[in-house]
Amino acid sequence: MTTGQQELQTNRRTIVGKAASTGARYREIVAILSRHGLGFLVDSVQERRPAETAPEHARLALEELGPTFVKLGQLLSTRGDLLPPAYVAELAKLQDAAPPVPAEAIRAVITEELGSDVEASFETFDFEPLAAASIGQAHAATLHDGTEVVVKVRRPGAVEQVEQDLEILRNLAARAARHSQAAAEYDVVGLADEFARTLRAELDYLTEGRNADRFAKNFADEPSIRIPHLYWETTTSRVLTLERIRGIKVNDLDALDAAGIDRHAVARRATRATAKMVFDDGFFHADPHPGNFFVQDDGVIGVIDFGMVGSIDDRLRGQLGAVLVAFTRGDADRLTDAVLELGVAQAVVDRTALSRDVAEFLHRYADVGVGEISLEQVIGEILAIVRRHRLRLPSDLALLLRVLVMDQGLAAALDPSFLIQDELVPYARRLVSQETAPEVLAQRLAQAAQDAAQLGVELPEQARRLLRTAEAGDLQVRLHADDLEPLLTRVERVGNRLVAAVLVSSLVQAAAVLAGRRRQ
Repeated sequence: MTTGQQELQTNRRTIVGKAASTGARYREIVAILSRHGLGFLVDSVQERRPAETAPEHARLALEELGPTFVKLGQLLSTRGDLLPPAYVAELAKLQDAAPPVPAEAIRAVITEELGSDVEASFETFDFEPLAAASIGQAHAATLHDGTEVVVKVRRPGAVEQVEQDLEILRNLAARAARHSQAAAEYDVVGLADEFARTLRAELDYLTEGRNADRFAKNFADEPSIRIPHLYWETTTSRVLTLERIRGIKVNDLDALDAAGIDRHAVARRATRATAKMVFDDGFFHADPHPGNFFVQDDGVIGVIDFGMVGSIDDRLRGQLGAVLVAFTRGDADRLTDAVLELGVAQAVVDRTALSRDVAEFLHRYADVGVGEISLEQVIGEILAIVRRHRLRLPSDLALLLRVLVMDQGLAAALDPSFLIQDELVPYARRLVSQETAPEVLAQRLAQAAQDAAQLGVELPEQARRLLRTAEAGDLQVRLHADDLEPLLTRVERVGNRLVAAVLVSSLVQAAAVLAGRRRQ
């Protein structure tokens, strides 16, 4: 047998082996889902079990399915715009834990990644992990200068397993979209792709390292918050080395009291840190569970784990500003428009019904003082309206709402009398004032005038081009969407999608008339 034939045979065995592995994983997934009464996700004829047990069965099924699906459940627990509260609460219980990787496997990864053995890279290294999760595990170590660090090492085979599961997950989503109108309307394929991007980013420790660096820069002038230093010389896509942060876990109330730490001050610092991330930096820590915050003896809060983050860009910031402006004015019509602009409609939206729900929401809080408002309750009511009208929030905004609810819970545990909204309101008011500042309004007006002028220049030329195409002697009239796209973009910026629809309709009708005349 020639070398080429041997390689071909080897490749065939690899392909067959992969297909067999994927097929076995498919069967395992289907079996587990069916066992928990969730077979309808892969087979529309399966019968769903009683609704009251569905959230618990969903969590148990995801736990059985393994690391990728546990991560999926954790991500879905942030999507109160998609799932009812019972599911969100149940999926939030999912814990990402896994058996520890043997010491020799960890040693091999570090040697391969850093180009030298563990002893050359670190003065000491504890092969007994501090924590073991599905993607990687954390080890205590010291650098040669004595600095205490935590080294995260990605599990061998983690990428291959995740990629196989992501492929299966996308195929299941596509199948669900074909068999279920609700699944199609909620774009489950798009959600699967979004989850895949999030999880792939978490697999790459270089991304987490860049996140840590960015937080360190953002909080360089904030002495009450400590972000661990990143050591790039011992960091790769599979190994991450960060300064070790010691302290009392933020939810260990007895230890905080024994250390004489002011819990109200800790709650205030944590809330202000979140407000700064969101409103000032537009970049926030999206996994604020108690295990990621340590309080030091002087009350400084150390923050760890930067794998899950969210960002608020200028466009989303402006949309949030519009929501806040309408809310503070009690303007139901404006708030309805702002909500529609913010959420992606999964079906035709009954604007009248949405406006009625928004008006009722505003009425309930019209005479309620800031100190009497439960942020969790308000967010819950907003998400209920979003779900009822089949809207889907941007993923970063959904993350932000979850972060605010978790922060309120953390602050309430530290000090039941603490009101998180007291710390958030000044930042929100600043955002409102920025959105209504004369210079901002003038800039928008100038941009609108520029768009309108450009539209006025381009519209006649686009119409003439269409007429020339129709009169060129060819009985077929061809409209190219690419030619109209820049024009439609400007139309949307000047007016709204209705204007664009009218424009396209007019152009198509004109083309039809010209084609009809040509045939006569």
